[in-house]
Amino acid sequence: MTNEVIKANGADVWKKVMSTTLAMPGVKVDREKFLRSELANWCDKGQIEEAISKYPHHVLSGKIIDRVAKSCIKSHLYKVTAISAVAGLPGGWGLLAAVPADVAQYYWHVFVLSQKLAYLYGWPDLCDEDGNLTDTACEMLTVFVGIMMGVAAANTAIREIVKGFAGQVVKRLPRMALTKGAVYPLIKQITKWVGINLTKPLFAKSLGKVIPVLGAGISGTITYVTFSKESKRLQRKLSENMQLIIDTQKGANG
Repeated sequence: MTNEVIKANGADVWKKVMSTTLAMPGVKVDREKFLRSELANWCDKGQIEEAISKYPHHVLSGKIIDRVAKSCIKSHLYKVTAISAVAGLPGGWGLLAAVPADVAQYYWHVFVLSQKLAYLYGWPDLCDEDGNLTDTACEMLTVFVGIMMGVAAANTAIREIVKGFAGQVVKRLPRMALTKGAVYPLIKQITKWVGINLTKPLFAKSLGKVIPVLGAGISGTITYVTFSKESKRLQRKLSENMQLIIDTQKGANG
């Protein structure tokens, strides 16, 4: 695939990867169950209920939230690296099928971790009342992935989305937060660039898979470095924006 084709079809590439990944079991994170499980070692029952009904920063310091977030990152990092290394072994999932399977499992961990980090840092539920990830949630996940990849438009978009919470305390991610002002055009830019950028590590890992002995090591190493860097970048950005979320909530409460 040439660079020209990739640029032209960036949005389509990302939508295809996202559709495939979202169809995988367990990709949706139940906010209440997750917070109840992760905060059990840090909060009493009353504090856990407050964290669920409001947000974790109501009962925990930023340092503790960072610590829990880093633990989540570490857990997913080890899992995604191990699976990637297996996929890199000759005949592991079949040479033709290995690349799409590897990409799907990588972004499964990206989506799950993104939801977990968002909930820790004060974001409302991305799922609807039936526990499904809506189109709005998918757009939000795209913004999170854009931040992980270092797409400048994603950093601008997340600030504008958080500002959209101002004057209200929301239980679920409001559609209007992603359609107001300049946010929607930014999401379209992010979608295109995510599709373009994700092909770079994919091609590098594909090369590794055709080298009989080194395939597993190359695939696992690239995954480890990429996932570690990207997840930490998202964690830092969500941590930075947590104070803005707190400020908007104070405004909502008068």
